[in-house]
Amino acid sequence: MARRRRRSIDWAVYVILRLVVCLVQALPVWLALAAAEGIAWLLYHTVPSRRRIAQANVAAAFPDWSPARQQRVVLGMYRHFVRAVVEGLFLSRKLHLHTWRAYLDIRQASQLPEVLLDARPVLLVTGHFGNWEVGGYVPALLGFQTYAIARVLDNPYLDRLVRRLRQSSGQTLIAKKDDFERLTAVLASGGKVATLADQDAGPRGVFVPFFGRAASTHKAVALMALEFDALIVVLGMPRIPRSSRRFAPPPPGSEEICYAVEIEEVIEPRDYAGLPNAVVRITERYTAALERLIRRHPQQYFWVHRRWKHQPRSSAVRQAA
Repeated sequence: MARRRRRSIDWAVYVILRLVVCLVQALPVWLALAAAEGIAWLLYHTVPSRRRIAQANVAAAFPDWSPARQQRVVLGMYRHFVRAVVEGLFLSRKLHLHTWRAYLDIRQASQLPEVLLDARPVLLVTGHFGNWEVGGYVPALLGFQTYAIARVLDNPYLDRLVRRLRQSSGQTLIAKKDDFERLTAVLASGGKVATLADQDAGPRGVFVPFFGRAASTHKAVALMALEFDALIVVLGMPRIPRSSRRFAPPPPGSEEICYAVEIEEVIEPRDYAGLPNAVVRITERYTAALERLIRRHPQQYFWVHRRWKHQPRSSAVRQAA
């Protein structure tokens, strides 16, 4: 009985969200983005628990900033991410081989095609920053097969919808917990895998500095890089003003959709092979690269994550020997 009730609830949630998606996609882009501004304002004012987490995280990350400036970052975060979700519903229709130059600037990722052409496996590492879904579109637009590690949603109907939307770009999703054998097979064959690497890893994670505080971080990126000799490419997809770069003319109403693809650092795991602290040092390095990206665009980071939820028993951050 409980299972049937759960299934009915899951179906109802799916139907509602599917209708919302259809409604948004039927709107002109400018109107959908205007609605996103209103939704962001509502979320900021009506979900105080998440707002307080974001406020505390921003205050700890930027202690020298005034409270007013910190608040602007938090409100800007809400505006950015609601807009990013709405824009994501249009990406599969807007971004293709002949139009991407109107929305994306990849000049700061000029080495990406060379990296993707290499026979070696590649780990494309980013965080909940900018519009991370764009990272899955770019390689596909350039003609490369890529994979993305993704968590399976508890609602199976919603999971299928989200997977369909995300895979419409040409990338293939690999379940975070259930497809380990598939992931290793992809890397062993030289595959290119995108992953988000900025979530709290619990008490067993490796603790590295992130905005001056110890942050529990998953070891998987470093372990996979070392095991499969996979190059680590740390990149971000920040929203930028259209006037700041040379974009192709966009269709009317789509002028506000514009992102840059920026490679912040390329990490060679061979530099750490055989070192006893290789996992810590690689994790420190890509986490520091993510921090640099976020510092340039602090309103585009998902501060509502409890990134520093777990702390090491010692107050000191574990450093490389």
